[in-house]
Amino acid sequence: MVLPVLVPARPRLGCMTLEAAADGSALGNPGPAGWGWYVDADRWASGGWERGTNNMGELTAVLDLLQQTGDLEEDLLVYCDSQYAIKSITQWMPGWKHKGWRKGDGKPVANVEIMKALDAAMRPNVRFQWVKGHAGHGLNEEADRLANAAAQAYAAGREPEAGPGFAGASPGGSEHAFEVTTRQPEADLFSLSEEVSDEDQVVALERSLLSDELRADPADVAGLLHPSWQEVGRSGRLRTREQLLAEIAPLAEPVELEVVDTQRLGPDLVLVLWRGSGDGGSTLRSSLWQRTGQQWRQRFHQATPEG
Repeated sequence: MVLPVLVPARPRLGCMTLEAAADGSALGNPGPAGWGWYVDADRWASGGWERGTNNMGELTAVLDLLQQTGDLEEDLLVYCDSQYAIKSITQWMPGWKHKGWRKGDGKPVANVEIMKALDAAMRPNVRFQWVKGHAGHGLNEEADRLANAAAQAYAAGREPEAGPGFAGASPGGSEHAFEVTTRQPEADLFSLSEEVSDEDQVVALERSLLSDELRADPADVAGLLHPSWQEVGRSGRLRTREQLLAEIAPLAEPVELEVVDTQRLGPDLVLVLWRGSGDGGSTLRSSLWQRTGQQWRQRFHQATPEG
């Protein structure tokens, strides 16, 4: 299902609209990261970094699309599955600029150099529309594929395909007029709040452990597990970190994560209680996440089948 996002720009009567999708990906978040935008088979671009966050990828995909279509006379409709990116550009940015690129609590805006570049690249004939990720939206699926492929390329130590870009524009790629910095892990939140809580970050990381993209690479999974990680599984089996990494693979069937409760047990400890549902039934699960430095890692996991 596609849900509209209200933004100031409106379609102009009698003017054609170009539709595109922009997406980002980060393996480990932060980790090898990529971005991509897609119009059609002849107009697309991708890039990324050896280390970045999902939010950086989402924002940079939009930025590169805006920069490459800067001379476009048509209206531009951009599909994004990140409300963080859409809200940053269409709602929060004016307030941040007024406060010297600081948030309401006085803290610096994350990814501020990308935000400033986006502010300079925005124009009245650009609109945004939110789409649910991995839900069959054609353009979004292509942008997701490009972003993930770029992240996978950097994980493998090679440059991703830059793509043909937009006809008449400068070639696409990962070079932009800003310096990328990674201050802390950032979750790709479907939240309407400017603030990103530790609990929300942890829940987003918990969801990422269910994704095929992450589970396909044990090295990426290892980045989210504490060195002392242990699990008591559905069968009652005790499993170590090494055992899990030797067995990890994409799930046989999709699992829906329903958060039951989150509890902060200390400044750097968050407990997530959640229900995993799939064709095989439902399971109550608890995960203990510990922050080491600036990175949240899962320390312990337990699963109990529901009757």
